[in-house]
Amino acid sequence: MIGDKLSIAMRTTDELTEAFRASGRKVTAQRQCIFRVLQGNVNHPSAEAVYDAARTEVETISLKTVYQTLYELAEMGEIAALDLGTGMARFDPNVEETHHHLVCRSCGKVRDLTVTFDGLSVPPDEVQGYEVNGAEVVFRGLCEDCRLPRPDPQHPSAAMEPAGTTRS
Repeated sequence: MIGDKLSIAMRTTDELTEAFRASGRKVTAQRQCIFRVLQGNVNHPSAEAVYDAARTEVETISLKTVYQTLYELAEMGEIAALDLGTGMARFDPNVEETHHHLVCRSCGKVRDLTVTFDGLSVPPDEVQGYEVNGAEVVFRGLCEDCRLPRPDPQHPSAAMEPAGTTRS
């Protein structure tokens, strides 16, 4: 499996299997493998990351099967398909609890942020005819790994500069 594991609200492989069957969808060994890859995954993986992880268990799995299964799970409300501006769709198995996201603008790492923003709403004169029933907040910055100084063999003094700093 890919990613760190945390004790957060996510469906188990058995629960996803049952939900898939209950919706009239076929459950295959490949799909169950995808469910296992997702279980407990807090990295908001792309379809390609799920595919790479699944191939270690089921070499014959296709990228098409991974995409189809992920989007079916999203359609069922079992995972969330996210566009966080990282250049590819990311998938969040944590749909049980309301949360927001932290996104690294350098490496694209995504993490859940479980905080509440009391009073966060669209002012009534700015609603523009929408019936707003939710909000998602995305914070962008640099993750801990990308903030660490990286040595540059051509510029020894660059080891003291944080990642993402550009030379003039």
